[in-house]
Amino acid sequence: MSSLNLNVALNITLNALLAGRDRSAAPLTVAVLDAGGHLISLQREDGASLLRPQIAIGKAWGALALGKGSRLIAADAQQRPAFIGAVNNLAGGNLVPAPGGVLIRDESGEVIGAVGITGDTSDIDEQCAVSALESLGLQADAGA
Repeated sequence: MSSLNLNVALNITLNALLAGRDRSAAPLTVAVLDAGGHLISLQREDGASLLRPQIAIGKAWGALALGKGSRLIAADAQQRPAFIGAVNNLAGGNLVPAPGGVLIRDESGEVIGAVGITGDTSDIDEQCAVSALESLGLQADAGA
């Protein structure tokens, strides 16, 4: 697989939401972007708060933009706040440096997109993303 299609993106979203229910997570929002950063799928559970779609997209977009899971971006924000601040400024404020943004790799290791999840703790968000990707035989690169 060299690219994501709508069917795969919808299955990622569904499996991520199911993983959230298995973990009794707070209402989640899941965004799936293709390798070019374009939104393919966005689902927001009932009860998810107002900015959750933008946060989910920002986690996934940041992972794609910097080529690493948002857990590593969060670590960079702690260690090099001026750099991440500058990058976020260049990105128009669209970067969300918190775990939950996971690169999607195909069987050959090529990045084909990213998923971003928000709603619960960042660790739970990330676990749901990883679980969803692995359930579909995709490689999850969370930056752990």
